[in-house]
Amino acid sequence: MIKKISTALLIVIMAFSAAAQQVDSKAKTLLDAVAANYKSKNNVYFKFVYGTGNGTKVTKTEPGIFYAAKDLYKLKIMGIEQVFDGNKVYNISDEDQEVTVAKPNGSEQMFSPLSYIESYKKGYTVKYMGKLNVNGVNTDYIRMTPTTNNGVKEVKLFVNGPKKQLVKIEQFSKDNSVTVIAIQDYRENQSLAGDIFSFNKNQYKNYLITEL
Repeated sequence: MIKKISTALLIVIMAFSAAAQQVDSKAKTLLDAVAANYKSKNNVYFKFVYGTGNGTKVTKTEPGIFYAAKDLYKLKIMGIEQVFDGNKVYNISDEDQEVTVAKPNGSEQMFSPLSYIESYKKGYTVKYMGKLNVNGVNTDYIRMTPTTNNGVKEVKLFVNGPKKQLVKIEQFSKDNSVTVIAIQDYRENQSLAGDIFSFNKNQYKNYLITEL
């Protein structure tokens, strides 16, 4: 489940990248602005609601939080914490009292804002679709369509143009599943603890720690 959530959150990072191979001018201007805003910050934080379902209907939601500083990140959802310290990915389950440690594979690497840019340029056609009210915000609606068969039918991005922030994403897959992430309580350049993106083994003495 955490891998699915990480993959879905990757789409959030897509919106912070600058340009794709086939992007109309309006979409490019918006994405460039969001990318520049994101990259100018020392760190970002947001709460989000992660929803899943079939067709266009979301049937299950879970709250989560996300921190990022350049290519480092921490994700918390459903009692699981995932941390990338720039070298390894740590998946921490309090319920199972277990930690798995691994070098990042393709999906974790792409989860980084910086490492995703090149694949974004190659992977999607992007089109501006107009204005749409989303959760009380007059957003700019951008549609992303994969240029290769990656299992995704389309992704809808909803951007707050004046604030240069992403409001919501909706990902529709070819298996008829839908994934939605609604961004809440977005913050930037906070004073974060120095070890927020670190893993201290001494704090998990009673946990089973497995290095893959």
